[in-house]
Amino acid sequence: MEILVEKDAGTRLDAWLASRLSELSRSRIQELIREQHIRKNDQPAKPRDSVSLGDRIQVEVPEAVPADAQPEDITLRVLYEDDSLIVIDKDEGMVVHPAAGNPDGTLVNALLHHCKGQLSGIGGVERPGIVHRLDKDTSGCLIVAKTDTTHRSLVEQFAGRTTDKRYLAVVQGRPLQESGTVFTNIGRHPVNRMKMAVLNPPGGKPSITDYKVLVTDPSNNTSLILCHLHTGRTHQIRVHMHHLGCPIIGDPIYAKPARQSASTGRMMLHAWRLQVDHPEIRKRLAFEAPIPPEYTPWLQLLETPIS
Repeated sequence: MEILVEKDAGTRLDAWLASRLSELSRSRIQELIREQHIRKNDQPAKPRDSVSLGDRIQVEVPEAVPADAQPEDITLRVLYEDDSLIVIDKDEGMVVHPAAGNPDGTLVNALLHHCKGQLSGIGGVERPGIVHRLDKDTSGCLIVAKTDTTHRSLVEQFAGRTTDKRYLAVVQGRPLQESGTVFTNIGRHPVNRMKMAVLNPPGGKPSITDYKVLVTDPSNNTSLILCHLHTGRTHQIRVHMHHLGCPIIGDPIYAKPARQSASTGRMMLHAWRLQVDHPEIRKRLAFEAPIPPEYTPWLQLLETPIS
């Protein structure tokens, strides 16, 4: 919906909207602003924005998330587990938490069964213990908090960029430079709201990805790339690889898989390694999710193992 500001100029945006959208609390409006679902004059709104006469305020409210997630006996590949946290090797194709269109069969449903409800309550019923997320079509390391103390610590680590996140991607083509850093702003696509896009500042949020080409297969012009994330924006690696002109193989949103020269039956993005500081034992822990078999054709071209 779009609302035109015709009075009450100078009022903070969240308060201005709360007075006009009775179905949304002010805290929910603030959350929508943080998640960039509210825009002012076609630009993402900021928490402390105020309104001026003539401003156009666009509000997009995501579909409601079910609040009745139930435990389901779904097999999980556990990389590590103790009383504070659990690290999962998430399957490609598994949705992290219930949402409209995916009410069950999610990682949350599996965790509720596996952990017998012993998960941090900070995320609410829909997302108990979830600290970060992986896209449905991305596989690999995902960490979940069992206690609120652990949850708060891990959230701070991800926000403070003290975690270490390494991904493996197979892309169409090869970047012009063997290695480098992609530093752009990423935000919601101005036309297709299902996509993210590189935006000119002040739009979007700063997003940083280091990358290194590990090997290129000249037979089909594809490359295996190691990506190191310094930020964690939605679809960040997918957007940055597309920005380099090298979309990820099998990416249903930022590529055209039917036209790509390699077909693996999945999107070729894997959260390979993750390092965090354990908040209870106060020790740096490193986790590694086994590389899926779909990567074998590229791994066989390597002269030395990935390190």
